[in-house]
Amino acid sequence: MMKKETKIVSSGRKPQWTRGVVNPPVERASTVVFESVKEMKHATANKTNKTLFYGRRGTTTSFAFSDAMTELEGGAGCALYPSGTAAITNAILAFVEAGDHILMVDTAYEPTRDFCDKVLKRIGVSTTYYDPMIGAGIKDLMQSNTKILFLESPGSLTMEVQDVPTLAAIAHDHNCIVMLDNTWAAGVNFDAIAHGVDISIQAATKYIVGHSDVMLGTAVATEKYWPTLRENSYLMGQCTSPDDLYLALRGMRTLPVRMKQHGDSALKVAQWLSHRPEVATILHPAFDSCPGHEYYKRDFSGSNGLFSFVLNCGNQAAITALLDGMKHFKMGYSWGGFESLILSVSSIDKMRTVSHWPYQYPLIRLHIGLEHVDDLIDDLAAGFERFNQVLLANTSADKR
Repeated sequence: MMKKETKIVSSGRKPQWTRGVVNPPVERASTVVFESVKEMKHATANKTNKTLFYGRRGTTTSFAFSDAMTELEGGAGCALYPSGTAAITNAILAFVEAGDHILMVDTAYEPTRDFCDKVLKRIGVSTTYYDPMIGAGIKDLMQSNTKILFLESPGSLTMEVQDVPTLAAIAHDHNCIVMLDNTWAAGVNFDAIAHGVDISIQAATKYIVGHSDVMLGTAVATEKYWPTLRENSYLMGQCTSPDDLYLALRGMRTLPVRMKQHGDSALKVAQWLSHRPEVATILHPAFDSCPGHEYYKRDFSGSNGLFSFVLNCGNQAAITALLDGMKHFKMGYSWGGFESLILSVSSIDKMRTVSHWPYQYPLIRLHIGLEHVDDLIDDLAAGFERFNQVLLANTSADKR
């Protein structure tokens, strides 16, 4: 069997897409013109089969990227969207209608939760949130109208790893579609479809593109669900820029190399943090302290640069001092680029409704980029110095 590294280099490079060059070129189009009525009829009849028909149906650039993602994830086809959130919301909308019910993991990406609470509720689709560690207990939440079981593993911010095979098997016993936000593993470190997932969704914005300069989403479906996903994506007007797809194709060729470097550096930083007195716990799937660590060891082939840790002391002034003076860690949303990022979150309990958050102090999320790990550790060490100086000053002031 072809190794994943080789597959990523060779996928999406059929001669009809590359036309003799190494990387598929950018092909921009809205109108596609035909030389004859026969040719136009042929294109119309085959518009869903990667035939040039109309720009919104795709060009050779989108066909190449779609092929590459399909091969990476092991599905039957890949729908493309202008963002990861668009991929999630459109995948769900393709399979639900008024009166349906979905099960959504309690640790989902916040915009996913907002979509359920606002859009799905408005159109008559109900949502039940479940604890990510529920395992076989998910069967007790199944209803006769449950259409989708949605997973995100590891969980957003708090990194819980779900027992995907068990959850998927129970969902299939109840005729439910299993969807997974697979962005963390990027299709490289976890084979979603091989573990029972029907539709594997990614914010390709993150590690697929890898350079923090493109918004892009993907949804790879099994043969059973691909026709419905494909057609509903088209009916919802979803399309993507050929220029963005070209950058995504370039980015994914180095995906395994980048992921390994991100992952190795992140583990070193996490190990260093685990010995800091200011840190209560490390939330990294490779650590025993992370919920679902046993499933990570069983199902995943590696990690990446994204993890969190929880403070065991501090106040807003101290956290601000820690963050404001960083040299290499930048404050910003998203992750998956070459740069290191840092983000403080103090309201985890407000983002959950059924899973328990046991910590009093804020969570710090890190994305470890491609800088030298020693420089990143030095940056964090200096940050903790500022953090402790503020705490010491506050303690001294309280005594006066």
